[in-house]
Amino acid sequence: QVQLAESGGGLVQAGGSLRLSCAASGGTFSSYVMGWFRQAPGKEREFVAAIKWSSSMTYYADSVLGRITISGDNAENTVYLQMNSLKPEDTAVYYCATTRRAYWPIKRKSEYDYWGQGTQVTVSS
Repeated sequence: QVQLAESGGGLVQAGGSLRLSCAASGGTFSSYVMGWFRQAPGKEREFVAAIKWSSSMTYYADSVLGRITISGDNAENTVYLQMNSLKPEDTAVYYCATTRRAYWPIKRKSEYDYWGQGTQVTVSS
């Protein structure tokens, strides 16, 4: 059974940085796509970034381009989300997700099969 566990969330001032981690277990992830999504109060869960394990190809939402970087450590089955120059509008619960779908990019939440429990990121102004 695939399991995902996020960590690294917290409270940070605007302009600050955080690095989120997502530890994956219960599968062979070399052929998977890993994604990060976020959900602010009262809003839909939205795509943030994705990485394809086999090629390290990455894809980002326009709203985070240049500020957020997704990366992966295949040996540790862990995906990271480095977030810099954080803004109050980045405040949300951040979720990692994974799928074995082979096409690219994968950015709809309906296309991801497994989800973590989420980690809260709060950016104060």
